[in-house]
Amino acid sequence: MSGYSSDTRPLIIAVVGSGPRGISVLERLAVRATAEAERAAHGTTPRPVRIHLVDATEVGAGRVWRTDQDPWFTMNTVISQVTMYSGAPDGGPHRPGAGPSLGEWIAQRAEAGEEPLGPDDYAPRVRYGQYLADVHRNIVDNLPPHVEVVPLTGRVTALRTGADSGYLLSLDTAPHLLEADRVVLATGHPVNSPDDFERKMLAFTGRTPGTHYLCGDSAADMPLGEDTIPAGGTVGIRGLGLSFYDVMLSLTVGRGGEFDTGEDGELVYRASGREPRIVAGSRSGLPIPARGRNQKRPDFSHKALFLTADALRAARAARLKESGGDQLDFAADVLPLLLQEVEHVYYVTHVRISRGRTAAEAFADAHAAALRAGQERGPLLSAMGLDGVPPIDLDALARPFGETRFASGEEFRERLLKVVDEDLAAAALGTLDGPLKSALDVLRDIRNVVREAVDYGGLLPESHTGFFHRRFLPVNALLSAGPPMSRVEQLRALIRQGLVEVAGPGTDFGTDERAGGFRVVSPQVAGSARLVHTLIDARIPTPDLRRDTSPLTQQLVAEGMVRPYVIDGPGGSRHVTGGMDVTVSPFHVVNAEGRAQPDLYAIGIPTEHTRWFTQVGSSRPGVSTLFYRDADAIAVDALRPVEQPRPAAEPVIIPHQSGSGSGVVGARRGDSA
Repeated sequence: MSGYSSDTRPLIIAVVGSGPRGISVLERLAVRATAEAERAAHGTTPRPVRIHLVDATEVGAGRVWRTDQDPWFTMNTVISQVTMYSGAPDGGPHRPGAGPSLGEWIAQRAEAGEEPLGPDDYAPRVRYGQYLADVHRNIVDNLPPHVEVVPLTGRVTALRTGADSGYLLSLDTAPHLLEADRVVLATGHPVNSPDDFERKMLAFTGRTPGTHYLCGDSAADMPLGEDTIPAGGTVGIRGLGLSFYDVMLSLTVGRGGEFDTGEDGELVYRASGREPRIVAGSRSGLPIPARGRNQKRPDFSHKALFLTADALRAARAARLKESGGDQLDFAADVLPLLLQEVEHVYYVTHVRISRGRTAAEAFADAHAAALRAGQERGPLLSAMGLDGVPPIDLDALARPFGETRFASGEEFRERLLKVVDEDLAAAALGTLDGPLKSALDVLRDIRNVVREAVDYGGLLPESHTGFFHRRFLPVNALLSAGPPMSRVEQLRALIRQGLVEVAGPGTDFGTDERAGGFRVVSPQVAGSARLVHTLIDARIPTPDLRRDTSPLTQQLVAEGMVRPYVIDGPGGSRHVTGGMDVTVSPFHVVNAEGRAQPDLYAIGIPTEHTRWFTQVGSSRPGVSTLFYRDADAIAVDALRPVEQPRPAAEPVIIPHQSGSGSGVVGARRGDSA
């Protein structure tokens, strides 16, 4: 940008959404613009840059992390592993490219009297929102002279191309119309229109007085007060994942109750009398297990030995030779390698704990060689005294009750509490010294390699939908994305005291017209049927352009400025995802005609299904994460000079390529990872 005079019309960039993804782009724009100013020739000023940062809820924090939410909503990543700065503090002021991690920031504020947290603790979401707001302030306060940030609180309702160039953004608040040369869509979690099940439930409430159905959303945005869910009543909760814990706490601690340590050292709940009774369930019947006690440094990550980029390239080459297409079958080509990673860490940790580091290193070499050669590992395990150690089975861990039939709710409750106790004991051993939780943490550490297999149609359509999404992802989420141990301990206390009841596996949620309420029942637990008058879906909605209720998304879809990503496969097979179609980095949005729009970008959750696991909300200190690299790629491209006049050439056409699955002409697998 150097060489432009200071009176040149500014380059205008609009960032729509100021949660973690929007702030990450803003931070990298500031870093790149500062570097450009420092490189500018003496006596010249880089072209001015104006950045409109637009958010419908709270500029600098966004909706999910807004700073007015209740303190019992908790993150599920320890504070030492979270940062929004692309560089560590360097002794100077906190500024773009050099700032504290969340843990360091909390420690600094503790010196001024705020509540301290240890590096391996989990922060309330409101504190992360405060941290995001502080990052935003530091970015704005340390911009180079030629850059300004204009915050705008309002909802973008439409985005259209300008008469000559750029874009026009319509807002529901003043100034109502914005011009921008480039636009970044970082809109975060959607609010979806009801699906078939939800429409049925809502129709039931419409004709049944005294009933309420709450569609899935962030618990902080749900009406969970006593006017909807009265004290002493019974409420049903669909889903036992992370959001279940948020709803559970809103209905207990949020009603004035307290957790305390009893005389026997066990956690107990002191009820306020304003709580409802909770009946919850899910397909597995298992509340999402606890994450292991963290023992890892922020920059630690398991180095893949089997599920590597080279292994995926070899699998693609074999597929190409066999069928003429390089898309993978997740169950055949990817999962076996992933399971080898998990199994290897599991057994190596067992040996290290029982026999020491030297023995573990020798065992690791021999075990890895046996896995690569496809050899029987029984004698090797027996030599280390591991023949009595049960193998790690992800499906069994995620579905511990299987098809078991329970004669009563009490029988199931006892079995559930036993499973919870065993999980908490395994979690207490830690993410390095606990064989089970260290192995399951591998699922988190190797996400980027899984992305190389999955992103941009990397899987055959039927494998992507039938196995990856329906079978693997529920198991993966259940075992690798859990809450801190304290949350599971609180749930255990509530179950023991009878305030929370888990219906059982295969929970069915329906309506009872005659009784005038919702029916919650597990077909595997005798006597489990319960009638409730409020039913809550405690599951975060899956991104889907076709169901997103945002006026902006609806307009973009209707006018063909965006399209869902389509996975094309051999023989005409295809799967239309709900994710926004974007190119590989720097993530230009692809329109309905298959054309990349070079000045329109999308990042994060709107692009889920095109890319995988886009809900990551931070970078990690000391690591060049994908979160950071995504933001930087957009910043570099968005700051390129605006051609005058705009070139008349048509944008590049990006068809979905049947058989290749890349969706991008000339794209290389792994560019997104």
